[in-house]
Amino acid sequence: MKTRCIIIDDDPLAITVLESYLEKVDKIDIIAKYNNAIDAYDILRKEKIDLIFLDIEMPRLTGVDFIKTLNEPPSIIITSANKDYAIDGFELNVIDYLMKPITFGRFLKAVNKFFLFHQSVSDINKLTEEKNENFLFVKENKKMVKVLFKDILYIESIKDYVKIATISKSVITKEQISAFENKLDKKDFIRIHRSYIVSINKIEAFSATTIEIGNKELPIGRSYKNSVMEKLS
Repeated sequence: MKTRCIIIDDDPLAITVLESYLEKVDKIDIIAKYNNAIDAYDILRKEKIDLIFLDIEMPRLTGVDFIKTLNEPPSIIITSANKDYAIDGFELNVIDYLMKPITFGRFLKAVNKFFLFHQSVSDINKLTEEKNENFLFVKENKKMVKVLFKDILYIESIKDYVKIATISKSVITKEQISAFENKLDKKDFIRIHRSYIVSINKIEAFSATTIEIGNKELPIGRSYKNSVMEKLS
């Protein structure tokens, strides 16, 4: 299956250059082109987009601000004539940051990084499923971090991220807590609050309103109270 990409750039020449480069890559299809970020919201809501080539300095909404508004953004390769936003870009977990004018060689390097990353994620997920291992890999910054289910104390929702607190470390990854909850075994983990999931066998004490785990006291949400008490009683 081909990678579905869109281009967002207010410079027509920059779009033309990217189009010419992408025509030479058989694995990528250009689904749409936009001269501002706001017009791209509609297609992102309606269709599956795998990759965005995104300019930074655009009218109405900058590329950086656009990324921050997306709950689960596709992979992003930034294209910019201004290097001042590079740190912002990588803090938002972009695949690469291309400086204009973009050479074909540098473009290919970025595209290869995209394919290598997604192949590694695919291989990891496949291996995990085939062997039924008791762990998962989560993306933190630019690397995949292994987390053992047996080490997890609790998972905390922090806006568009989740913090996975384990016995030895904390890992923060961009994901909704509800999506993360679906990866957990219901017999081992329980949602106690809209912002918290806990490991049942790591609970040290509990009351009608709180749970103590890993030297931390977590609240039990009102709407979760009955199900938590039923599970723990």
